[in-house]
Amino acid sequence: MEFTGSQTIAATREQVWNGLNDAAVLQACVPGCEEFVAQNDDEYKAVVVASVGPVKARFKGTLLLSDRDGPNGYKILGQGEGGIAGFGKMTATVTLADADEGGTLLTYVADAQVGGKLAQIGSRLVTSVANKLAAEFFKRFNATMSAGSATSADAGAAR
Repeated sequence: MEFTGSQTIAATREQVWNGLNDAAVLQACVPGCEEFVAQNDDEYKAVVVASVGPVKARFKGTLLLSDRDGPNGYKILGQGEGGIAGFGKMTATVTLADADEGGTLLTYVADAQVGGKLAQIGSRLVTSVANKLAAEFFKRFNATMSAGSATSADAGAAR
């Protein structure tokens, strides 16, 4: 299943890029994230609790960042195991560009696959939940980055 989206973030491309590469920012923005630990510069271990219809599970997995082109974007490869709930795999391409009205335009194209009980639930429900989780992540990320940008601008104005 493929899903796409975009957000205009009130922060510079460099600030957005730094946020996308900050484990603490990512953990705060991922819905249900209990743990997000850097293994090295490109790989993270994560634990996320998610509900898809009647199935609620704790997914343990990895997130690998590749094809980095800072501050223009990167590719994300993620996979998680949720025990009897099944598994999920995802690839996403995140692109950053200067927005016409100021700030940064973040665009993503993602493809996800699920197996086990998750696959039995039905692709419509899984796609709906995946879109909802992605939208919530980017809403939180946008709020975090916009607030950080405003704080930076306030600090700069105070000097």
